Amino acid sequence: MGSLKSLSLGAMLMLTCASFAQADAIKLEGGKETNLVLLPKFLGILVFDQANEGAQEAHKELANPGELLFVGPTPENSVAGQIEIMTTSATQGQGAVMLSNNAGDQIVPAAEAAKAAGTKIVTWDSPIPSGNGEDVFVAQVDFGSIGTVMADMAHSILGGKGEMAVLSATPDAANQNAWIASMQEALKGAKYADIKLVDVVYGDDQAEVSYNRALSLVDQHPNLGLIMSPTTVGIQASAKAMQDEGLCDKVKVSGLGLPSEMVSYTMNGCAPEFALWDFRDLGYLTYFTAYGMATGQLKGEIGESFHAGRMGDYTIEADPGREGAKRILMGPFTVYNKGNVEAAAK
Repeated sequence: MGSLKSLSLGAMLMLTCASFAQADAIKLEGGKETNLVLLPKFLGILVFDQANEGAQEAHKELANPGELLFVGPTPENSVAGQIEIMTTSATQGQGAVMLSNNAGDQIVPAAEAAKAAGTKIVTWDSPIPSGNGEDVFVAQVDFGSIGTVMADMAHSILGGKGEMAVLSATPDAANQNAWIASMQEALKGAKYADIKLVDVVYGDDQAEVSYNRALSLVDQHPNLGLIMSPTTVGIQASAKAMQDEGLCDKVKVSGLGLPSEMVSYTMNGCAPEFALWDFRDLGYLTYFTAYGMATGQLKGEIGESFHAGRMGDYTIEADPGREGAKRILMGPFTVYNKGNVEAAAK
């Protein structure tokens, strides 16, 4: 009976603490005017369009009288284009730039100049590697966990043994590089001892380039059993290449992809498993963060909690992957296969 009382008391204390934690979350006041810029790696990618849909939803919900601009460079001019847009945003006095970084640390001087001019820099999807020039990063999922998920999908698809290669986006994409490094670390585990990573190549997040790089991987590595592509453009292009060449029985494809774009390749066995998160949610949460920062309702300090509309409460924390940087962790992601991809693709 004593242990039951202790349990009940403990449960009450947990509920009380949870209530206080929830009460401490800042509820952002809508209707404050600030101009915000959503800056993807480049335009023309469906997941970035979905992030914009989420941001537009939040913009309307918070009744911001200011503008929400969705602007980005072309794929061929992504690095220089992002730097130029960041620079322009600062001179225009934008309240915040929401950046999915494709320029590595090359964008730091422009980001730092924007911060000095009073513009908040909120990264999403892909952070600034050093964290310099960045106020906070809205992380879709924990980057370390992505590496483990990719390693586990490779183990499942290859039956625990075989050769794999990575087809990434661009060499400067901070998120891609972190995920690949995390997967390489995971592959050192005893569970993956018979899986060999033979190559890492880049398709520049362009469909035709990725398609050709996938075929080159097959030519260069006769025993290749899997192409892991942690980019929605690359995974779709790789799967199409294997399908077009009749190679799906020999070389499988996995990585990070959209169910609507990957459903046919999963059902025909070219891409048995892949994973992703909801980009609309990511855009929505990023907007709430940027709006709170730009209107002065959020200071961007570690331990600060706020309410992000339909998504609930979030807390700013230290980023474990980047010393001195801060993040907001969204989560979760989903692994898709024949059992759930058709429903998710609708």
